[in-house]
Amino acid sequence: MYVLNSDKEYRDLGNGVIRKVLAYSENIMNVELKFKKGAVGEMHKHPHEQIGYIIEGSLIYKEEGKEDVVLNTGDTYIVASNVMHGIECLTEVKLLDIFTPMRKDFV
Repeated sequence: MYVLNSDKEYRDLGNGVIRKVLAYSENIMNVELKFKKGAVGEMHKHPHEQIGYIIEGSLIYKEEGKEDVVLNTGDTYIVASNVMHGIECLTEVKLLDIFTPMRKDFV
């Protein structure tokens, strides 16, 4: 299987955030997100495990029970199932998020 990024469209989530679901199966999903400078990914949790890769930009990563940390282009974060987490964008940001299992709420 392959997916052409150009065949997929962004969905405007509001507040300076857009999301493009790239590919998924029942067990895994990858999603591209873009955030405007100052945009916030509100604190939230979900049953999925998540790995995020910062393609471009700089953000503050927040996770329940841990100190906030600044992450930049090329950095990665991992979120365990049901852990509260969120981000605050210091610049325009482009992310690749991978979830397991796939996020049915995204399709």
